[in-house]
Amino acid sequence: MSGTLFVVTAPSGTGKTTLVRLLLERDSALQLSISYTTRDPRPGEMDGREYHFVDVPTFRGMRDRDEFLEWAQVHGNFYGTSQAWIREQIAAGRDIVLEIDWQGAAAVGRVFPEAIGIFVLPPSVDELENRLRARGTDSEDVIRRRLAGAREEMRHVGEFDYVIINNELQTALEDVLAVVRAARLTGANQRRRHPQYFEFLEQD
Repeated sequence: MSGTLFVVTAPSGTGKTTLVRLLLERDSALQLSISYTTRDPRPGEMDGREYHFVDVPTFRGMRDRDEFLEWAQVHGNFYGTSQAWIREQIAAGRDIVLEIDWQGAAAVGRVFPEAIGIFVLPPSVDELENRLRARGTDSEDVIRRRLAGAREEMRHVGEFDYVIINNELQTALEDVLAVVRAARLTGANQRRRHPQYFEFLEQD
């Protein structure tokens, strides 16, 4: 038995984290992969919930021991995904949500080509800028860098299986839930999850 890996990617400020949180609340069968990062926690974030917060030497040690499925440096900070944990959960039949940038998604796709890629787009770059400023957590320089990075990230939208436009949060949530449900109903997934219903195929 094997679970499904859902890879969710979006530019910073698109609402990806909120969307994933609501997705997990609506679908209890999904489990979030908690990435490692060297960035400082934002107000309200907790170690082991949003991220595993580690210092740079610790992160580099894990990287050098090949403990990460993928890792990247984004906006001056390191991010990485535990390879062993992902493999264990998928092998146990659990569905996993992985929230990473497009570079990480590409690396994951090379190891797990069956992973479902979901890209979340903002309704416009202007609206993305408004959302970044409304957070009130970043300096002007950081906002400019995030906007420049967002334009580059959005050029890779065609590399993903599904695209969700987060214009209205509830609609975007329903769209993501539809993707998850559809992925579970593919022929290959149904045969892996419920082999007893396909026994007739083995009969003479």
